[in-house]
Amino acid sequence: MTDASHTKSAVGKIGLLLLVATGIGIFIYFDVLQYLTLESLKTHRTQLLAYTEEHYSIAVMLFVLLYCIQTALSLPGATILTLGGGLLFGSVLGALYVNIAATSGATLAFLTVRYLLHDWVERKFGHRLEPLHRGFSKNAFSYLLTLRLVPLFPFFLVNMVSGLTRIRLSRYVLATSIGILPGSFVYTNAGRQLGMIDSLGEIASLGVLGAFALLALFALLPIIYRRFSGNQAEDGVKQ
Repeated sequence: MTDASHTKSAVGKIGLLLLVATGIGIFIYFDVLQYLTLESLKTHRTQLLAYTEEHYSIAVMLFVLLYCIQTALSLPGATILTLGGGLLFGSVLGALYVNIAATSGATLAFLTVRYLLHDWVERKFGHRLEPLHRGFSKNAFSYLLTLRLVPLFPFFLVNMVSGLTRIRLSRYVLATSIGILPGSFVYTNAGRQLGMIDSLGEIASLGVLGAFALLALFALLPIIYRRFSGNQAEDGVKQ
């Protein structure tokens, strides 16, 4: 890389960092988190529904934009926004809008981390991470799908870690979009029954978590099968 290209890359990275820092700063300065609570959503339920009914298209665009920015900047509040999507747009359309917004935001976060840190991580730790890269590249879709289906793994952390791997963008987007769909539907459906919910813990019950774990197991079956088949083949050669 020439000096000019290196300088241009450095300027671009600094500009992107400033943009991210500005977004986070605005979130903190205006204390947006106070509005992203279950109590606040219940309190403003009537006004939100009335605005959505009168300005549906604008409400959808604002919702998708806000959710996308929140996800791209790895800020808290995704659960409340998903509940709000169900409240305002219904279980099915709400899940669709959430999926579009969350996948778009996750993709932006993924690309940001890859642009800012991927080359540095490769230079510093590439030789140590090579076995991990090889294993992940073979089963990237199944691994990522599993991480998306199991809500035990923080969404923002999966976005960031994925950006440091060599997974293809197309696989990342597809696995993210499919993997978050069940959870999105569960929470948007709960949003339709907002008046009956007193805490977020009521939504993520053991039954729901068990269902997600089962889905994640199905996502891992291709990897388990290939691993088992490989072991069987090796045993046959040894014999």
